[in-house]
Amino acid sequence: MWSDSRTRMVNLEGKLMLPGFIDNHTHFADGGMYLLGVNLREAKSTAEFKSILKQYVASHKGEWIKSGNWDHEAWEVKELPTREMIDDFSADTPIFVDRFDGHMALANSKALALAGITKDSQSPDGGEIVKDPKTGEPTGILKDAAIPLMYKVIPPPTPEQKLKYIQRALQEARENGITSVHDITFQPDLIAYQKLEKEDKLTCRFYTRLPLEIYENLVKTGIQAGFGSEKIKLGSLKAYADGSLGSSTALMFKPYNQNPNTRGLASDIVINGNLRKWALDADLNHLQLSVHAIGDSANYLMLKLFEEITDKNPKWDRRFRIEHAQHVRFEDIPRFAKLGVIASVQPYHCIDDGVWAAKRIGARIDYTHPYKSFLEAGVKLCMGSDWSVAPLNAIYGIYAAVTRRTVDGANPMGWIPKQKIPVQEAIKGYTINNAFAAFEEKIKGSIEVGKMADMVVLSEDILTIQPEKIRDVKVVMTIFDGNIVYEKK
Repeated sequence: MWSDSRTRMVNLEGKLMLPGFIDNHTHFADGGMYLLGVNLREAKSTAEFKSILKQYVASHKGEWIKSGNWDHEAWEVKELPTREMIDDFSADTPIFVDRFDGHMALANSKALALAGITKDSQSPDGGEIVKDPKTGEPTGILKDAAIPLMYKVIPPPTPEQKLKYIQRALQEARENGITSVHDITFQPDLIAYQKLEKEDKLTCRFYTRLPLEIYENLVKTGIQAGFGSEKIKLGSLKAYADGSLGSSTALMFKPYNQNPNTRGLASDIVINGNLRKWALDADLNHLQLSVHAIGDSANYLMLKLFEEITDKNPKWDRRFRIEHAQHVRFEDIPRFAKLGVIASVQPYHCIDDGVWAAKRIGARIDYTHPYKSFLEAGVKLCMGSDWSVAPLNAIYGIYAAVTRRTVDGANPMGWIPKQKIPVQEAIKGYTINNAFAAFEEKIKGSIEVGKMADMVVLSEDILTIQPEKIRDVKVVMTIFDGNIVYEKK
């Protein structure tokens, strides 16, 4: 053991030390913005939703009100909110607040007017401007590809605001033992990460996934998968095949039970063929493909595309990823293994969606979040949060994967219990498997000589306590690059 006068010796008193947690799917800067903004996720009724938003508007009059992360399934009336619910206290304040899954959002009348969205506006491919069936007027709800219609008029965060969001998010990561994230990254985020890296202020490593549509910028500069420093990596790309189950926009083979008029929405780039064209060329240039697919049909389509890419392009260690992989027909699971596709899942969604998913898709919940089936088929399973859609907390994710107890307490033995997995496999999902998914298994993901000194210490041994007690375990210390960056007081 090497030490000198500057070395601090810490007695862990038998506490469990693990490799630093790696989160496979974050919207990191947005997570920081959410923590600093209005929190609508806590609203458990329509009255609370309106009250929280009204109070926030009162102290932010005239500013754009964004984020929020509301969940109408937690309310007493499980119907989508409308602009009329919030117009009376926001006549001069534009509001555009997301549902927590990020696949639909509510605009008030002020925001709709600024964006020029009226009863005559047409829904874009891959999206929907929801309209009142009686009047034809927009209700304020925009889904998936309709959401960017609002982004055209919302001022982007300043560089100073972006840094503030990220610094708050870094604090959240430290407190939860997260030492690396696989981030859905946009150019302003990347610029901010690089600035913080130069200033030696990063306490988390970033495996970035830039939008697929800008892949040619990476190709022109010669960037391939795994390019970058120990703290910021590039070379992976993110795209969307469909929407979400909560928004009824996840693309399913058959119509939704709750709404037989739809089977979800394919993304605009699936519809216009750009996803296939860009993905083939990006893979040819050794860029990793990481595609969001939630519905059973969307997952099937992505496996079909990955099969075509494998057949047409030269062989390389490509490590395809399907993000979420939530509803996968059992007959399609062996195709993940055959093609080497990583199932990049977020277990907290399982215990959250499990409260209401059966209303949406009925008996198809049998193959929802099929973690054990993935493992039995030899599929590499990596895990994360999708923060800020779910908490940036690996402990919660491990608890969810192991117990599958829904957040409403209605499933004490687990929701679809045959898909529960052992604690050891869940830990791998948040450590070495995530390292593999980012081409980094040789430098992180386990505690070994020669690997990065990123570690986390827990208050209890999650390998030996009762699984239902895992959710109460706390992070007591986070070590990043050999330095203690967080200690629980």
